[in-house]
Amino acid sequence: MAGDIATVAAEITPAAAAALTAYGTAVLAKAKDDLADATVGAGRRILQRIFGRRSEDDDLPVVLAEVIENPNDEDYLGALRLAIRKALQAGDAQLLADVGAIMGAARPHVAVTQTVSAGRDAYVAGRDMTVTRNAKYAVDVSGGQGVQIGDGNVQRNDFRRT
Repeated sequence: MAGDIATVAAEITPAAAAALTAYGTAVLAKAKDDLADATVGAGRRILQRIFGRRSEDDDLPVVLAEVIENPNDEDYLGALRLAIRKALQAGDAQLLADVGAIMGAARPHVAVTQTVSAGRDAYVAGRDMTVTRNAKYAVDVSGGQGVQIGDGNVQRNDFRRT
């Protein structure tokens, strides 16, 4: 569980830092973020969920104020990551689930379609396979999807991440 929390904290920190840079001291205020891009909006919602919503007049937690003042300093970003990690460790399972849901919703939905055409004798390999054809083709595929090897046919691949 502690390793998972450290991973989540590391994933959250860039979005949180982007929100701090974009919103400054108003990051925890309840204002709408309709114009913010997905990363900044997610970072803001995560910070509000972890540190609580506040009015613009309230003081920010020190770690947030320091990142606003030093947005490119790795030491302050590390302190933010640690503060997020500690908050997630001290929080309940719902906090971790909420933060995961916010980050999941902010990830881009990817759909890629590719069409590959070749002359003849097409061979298709999936993930982590070795393909050999009469010593003409000897190819190791590692981590690939929809790889066409050879001469021929048409291959259409649809890769979707939702």
